[in-house]
Amino acid sequence: MASGRTKRLTLAAATAMAGLVLAVLAGAPIAAAALAGAAGAAAAALLSWRDRSPIEAAPPAPETAPAAAEAIAALPEPVLMIRDRKVLVANPAARTLLGAHIEGVDVRLAIRHPAAAEHLTGTADQPARIELEGLGGEERRWEMETALLSGGTRLVRLIDRGQAIAAERMRTDFVANASHELRTPLATLLGFLETLQDEAAAEDKALRTRFLGVMFDEAKRMHRLVDDLISLSRIEGERFSAPREPVALLALGHEVQRSCGPIAEEKGTEILIENLLESEPVVPGDRTQLHQLLQNLVVNAIKYGRPGTPVTIRFNESGPGMLRLSVVDQGEGIAPEHLPRLTERFYRVEPSRSRAMGGTGLGLAIVKHIVGRHRGRLEIMSRRGTGTVVEVYLPRTTEALSSKSH
Repeated sequence: MASGRTKRLTLAAATAMAGLVLAVLAGAPIAAAALAGAAGAAAAALLSWRDRSPIEAAPPAPETAPAAAEAIAALPEPVLMIRDRKVLVANPAARTLLGAHIEGVDVRLAIRHPAAAEHLTGTADQPARIELEGLGGEERRWEMETALLSGGTRLVRLIDRGQAIAAERMRTDFVANASHELRTPLATLLGFLETLQDEAAAEDKALRTRFLGVMFDEAKRMHRLVDDLISLSRIEGERFSAPREPVALLALGHEVQRSCGPIAEEKGTEILIENLLESEPVVPGDRTQLHQLLQNLVVNAIKYGRPGTPVTIRFNESGPGMLRLSVVDQGEGIAPEHLPRLTERFYRVEPSRSRAMGGTGLGLAIVKHIVGRHRGRLEIMSRRGTGTVVEVYLPRTTEALSSKSH
């Protein structure tokens, strides 16, 4: 009978501790979770006390509650349980971050960070959140949250804040770059308008015509930039919803060929279309966004290709269920160090040349986000003196969807 009571008490205590751990990790207030755990433990003790004979001693508390260990093992973020400055249990994520053999070692050796060591080896019994910088890498940022459990055990959770900080930094840079890109043409407009307010300048027809031409170009540049910013925002807002309507890419290619005809004619460029597939290239997608993707790539190829050389739109196979859309130019090419950054917002290989051509610095960023929404892949290859190839890999439709596209 004593053995049965011991098992019931151990099971109840372990369950109470597991419930406390899960409540804390689920975001419940520490105090509420602690009270709930204490109440559960007290209830278990009282139930066991009713069956215990007066001379029977209480069984020792288990060193580590198996149920709690199993609970934290299932969590994706690093979680540890420590007691007397030693790591009792570390889940797989914690062992990956801090080392495979941290269980049983001093917590100061497991989490090698001054702020963490000072807090975890102190006597504070209140929950706390502290920032840890550089743990697991120079650029890593973590938030360490601790909670006191029963028996002097502490629960330590490490929350990765690197992605959130990077996103905030990206947002700040984006706002700063967008403001700069808008400020430049706006300053030009204001300067010319101020000049034209002078009666003498306004009466000079040649000067007025030249100034108005520059102002018109700058206004168009701001208009394109605002359009690209709105487009990028819309695409990012839809990134989690994969489009499913069948889109015939060959027809789309001919549309882009016609719409980019005037730009190509100015450059003496011919836009060629090659379909190397056995059938019509059809993908599940958003037709408007795919048109924008292809047009951005073709316009870039025309601008940066050599005058008189062709720009080729090519459709080809790329493994089971995939096709490859390529846009090829015969321009000067791009140096290897620039290739990884070409899809960054406002990144330009040659800023002055890009602005002179009317570029906003967002074309390839928009392409990247459209490809991501369509569950595809983007690759850019270039060789100096030869040209650039931009390849977009997209999933093809099933036969049922293909039949709807005709």
